[in-house]
Amino acid sequence: MHRIILFDIDGTLVSGGPAKSSFVDAMHEVYGTAGDFENVSFAGKTDPQIVRELLKSTGTPENEIEGGLEELFNRYLGYLETRLPRNPVRVLPGVKELLSALSRRDDVGLGLLTGNVVGGARLKLASGDLWEWFDFGSYGSDHMNRDELPAIAVARARDIWGETVTSEKAVVVGDTPRDVQCGQVGGTKTMAVATGSFSLEELRACRPDYLLEDLSSTSAVLDLLLQ
Repeated sequence: MHRIILFDIDGTLVSGGPAKSSFVDAMHEVYGTAGDFENVSFAGKTDPQIVRELLKSTGTPENEIEGGLEELFNRYLGYLETRLPRNPVRVLPGVKELLSALSRRDDVGLGLLTGNVVGGARLKLASGDLWEWFDFGSYGSDHMNRDELPAIAVARARDIWGETVTSEKAVVVGDTPRDVQCGQVGGTKTMAVATGSFSLEELRACRPDYLLEDLSSTSAVLDLLLQ
C-alpha cells in the first residue's frame, strides 16, 4: 500500500536556470512575439497555459497558437538543453536529503506533478541531479489545466503499484496556491512550502494541509508526509 508524494518542480525542488529566457526566445521565433511576458506570472501554471495567456493578449488566433505549439516546445527544449550546463538550476535546501530518505521506503512512491512539459521537467531535474529519484509523473504536456494533473499522476502510480494507490494516499507538494488548489480538487492532501514567490501568509490563505517555510528539516517533513 503506497503513499504517493507528488512534487512540483520550480520553486519547490529547484530555482533559477535559463527556462524563462529559453521560453521567451522560442516564443519570438515561432510566433513573432512573447506577449507581455514581463507582466504575466508563470507561477503554478502549465507551459501550454502560459503560451495561450501570452498570445491571447496579442490577439493571436487559437488555431495559430495550437499550430505552433509543437515547434515552440521543440525550440524551447533545444535552448534549455544548450543553456543549462552554463546556467544550471539550484537545488533548494533539504531537497536531496528528503528525496533520499523517501526513496529508502518501500511504502512510498515518488512522483512529479508539474506544469512543465515532460522534456523540460527532465532537463531541469537532470541539471540538479534529481531526475533519477522519480518513478512517474504528470506534466503540462499531459493537460493544460493543472487541476487535471493529480488524477493523471495517481492513475500512473496505480499502473505501477496496483489498485491500493488512491488519491487519498497522495500528497501534492508545491510552492504556489495553484499547487494547493489542484491537490484539493484532485482529492489529495497538500503541503505548501514558501520557497517560491508566495509568502507563508499567502499560502496559509489557501488552507493547505501542511505549511512549511522550506524542506530543510528532513525529519519534520517526513513526519508530516507519512502521517
